[in-house]
Amino acid sequence: MRWLRFSVPGTPEAFGILEGDRVREVRGSPFGEWEATSRVLELAQVKVEVPFIPRTFYAAGLNYTRHIMEGAARRGEPPAVPMKPDMGYRAVNALIAHEEPVVIPADATKVQYEGELAVVIGRKAKHLTEEEAFGCILGYTIGNDVSERVWQKSDRTFWRSKNTDTFKPMGPWIETELDLEAAETRVRLNGEVRTHFRTNDMLFGIARFISTMTRYLTLHPGDVIWMGTDGSSPDLKPGDVVEVEISGLGSLRNPFIAEAPR
Repeated sequence: MRWLRFSVPGTPEAFGILEGDRVREVRGSPFGEWEATSRVLELAQVKVEVPFIPRTFYAAGLNYTRHIMEGAARRGEPPAVPMKPDMGYRAVNALIAHEEPVVIPADATKVQYEGELAVVIGRKAKHLTEEEAFGCILGYTIGNDVSERVWQKSDRTFWRSKNTDTFKPMGPWIETELDLEAAETRVRLNGEVRTHFRTNDMLFGIARFISTMTRYLTLHPGDVIWMGTDGSSPDLKPGDVVEVEISGLGSLRNPFIAEAPR
């Protein structure tokens, strides 16, 4: 099942279920009680919104080996492969939807993409084993963890390098059924595949992260965990278009534009 959050002029945003090229509006939400309505719209008629606004926005750090190796090589440093899952946070203010533009700030010099699988939590979870971990998942969506690398090096935290407005495209929907072992991630820059990796080829898998996290914190319905990326990205400029595709899930596409003069 694919859950979509959408809007049309003159009516409030709503959740819907994608049925081919049509959206059936739902009363309620995927995180609680819901019922399908009789209202059906063509997908082309609606504006696709961010699929949900996370309660808490988590992001795995350095979770693919090639990403670690290539980053270390660029810096001329020996690779430091993590020995345990490492989790950070992202800001909800940075979220934008499928097809909405990423705004490159005027003083940014090295902006790059990171195509990621995002795990959507569907039920409250605490002290889960790895065997129990998948039971708290509602489904999956796609994220693009846009990053400004110069700021990432210079700032003590990632407050602007990762969390500047528009730096977190997410969508276009939540897919409740995904074959992780078969999934592959492809990131296209202006139509050309520049990054390609097996989505589940993680240093620490989803179950390991959820089990580790729930030892110390409670996951709630509507939380999201972005699982990291592999490979490396070219520097992006205004006019570029980035599309993150995960097979079996869909594609997240966003243009990049320059910040307007002030």
